[in-house]
Amino acid sequence: MSWLLNIVYFFFLLFLSPWLIYRALRTGRYRRGLSDKLLGLRGSSPNEAIWFHGVSVGEIHLLRQVIAAFRRRHPDLPCAVSTTTETGYDEAKRCFPDLFVFFFPFDFSWSVRRALAALAPRLIVLAEAELWPNFLMAARRQGIPVAVINGRMSPRSLKRYLWVKPLARWLFGHIDLLLMQTEHYARAVRILGVEPRRVAVTGNIKFDGVLAERRNPRTRFLREALRVKDDDFIWIAGSTQAPEEEIAFDVWLKLHKEYPKLRLFLVPRHKERFEEVAHLLARSGVDFARRSHGAGSDLNKPVVLVDTIGELGPLWGLADVAFVGGSLDGRRGGQNMIEPAAFGAAVIFGPYVWNFAETARRLIDARAACQIADATQLETAVRMLLEDGRERHRLGDAARAFVVGQQGATEKTIARLTDSIASRRFRAA
Repeated sequence: MSWLLNIVYFFFLLFLSPWLIYRALRTGRYRRGLSDKLLGLRGSSPNEAIWFHGVSVGEIHLLRQVIAAFRRRHPDLPCAVSTTTETGYDEAKRCFPDLFVFFFPFDFSWSVRRALAALAPRLIVLAEAELWPNFLMAARRQGIPVAVINGRMSPRSLKRYLWVKPLARWLFGHIDLLLMQTEHYARAVRILGVEPRRVAVTGNIKFDGVLAERRNPRTRFLREALRVKDDDFIWIAGSTQAPEEEIAFDVWLKLHKEYPKLRLFLVPRHKERFEEVAHLLARSGVDFARRSHGAGSDLNKPVVLVDTIGELGPLWGLADVAFVGGSLDGRRGGQNMIEPAAFGAAVIFGPYVWNFAETARRLIDARAACQIADATQLETAVRMLLEDGRERHRLGDAARAFVVGQQGATEKTIARLTDSIASRRFRAA
């Protein structure tokens, strides 16, 4: 099986290589850690560690909460953190300066075998799931338990898995523990044939540890850096994808004529698009600032492009209105709306939120967020929230109360991971 997968991966990489080389030369992406990705870990690494993996920045932020709680419970166990993307790697190095951080190996049999041999982990913990068959098979052969935490499964993913249900059952059969966010998600993996004893509902970790106090140091720093005044009305469009920046900017252009105190902070999801969005703003002729370029009074502009990594979380604490991106174009499935909700912002998102379907549904049911269908409704919603301060505050208060009421998943998760470690020790003895 492994050799067949290796052949498939090889030809897939061969097919994509012209595009990958072009992207690498143009943007500098895909170069860092390439040898470790292709060949497996080299050099020194902690032995018998607990291996935590988060695909990118969002999962690394989730792991920050989990690893802190895990280390309090198990101060004697070393931990290591892997990630797939370069932005995830940079954020992991920032969040875990005293831990071993590395790039997750490509799913070639030799790469995963070498990485597992170097770390010899006691337990592998995958945040929200990134399932690679060679990796899972190698872990099973070496007797290393694998757990998925904060698991979820969108309707789109479930439909795809059901098309290949025997393969999906085989793949999920290599996971020892699936800790799902909700009973709905747990039911989805049981439909695929996962044994109920290996599935548990622990809640959504993203509700735990989110910033909720607007006067926290990082948000206060950003308030000063961006020269936010008490009478400014701050609209943040965060984690945006094309064409959402253009949509939000067009809405701002219309509303700013009537509401000159309205400021728009644009935060694209991917750093590769920072220049693209900057060109969009420059072509308009509007006076705007770039967070990465300006300092002091230079950032006191009606429109700010926040072209930095890792600042969106505390930035949400400045928002009167928060539009959560990736939700208007029908391809992305939405981004995390928990952070702005925790700050008590009036949260808006589009119709395509399958990545956070359960959270979005429950926020709507609690009358704690606005869901809009298109650009026209986005303008209507922002205008309404500008004009109706009472409704804006009610929406924000309801969102904050909802988030606080969902907390506690981290401790449940740590308890189940502790049980897994203990049971492995028992089996080994």
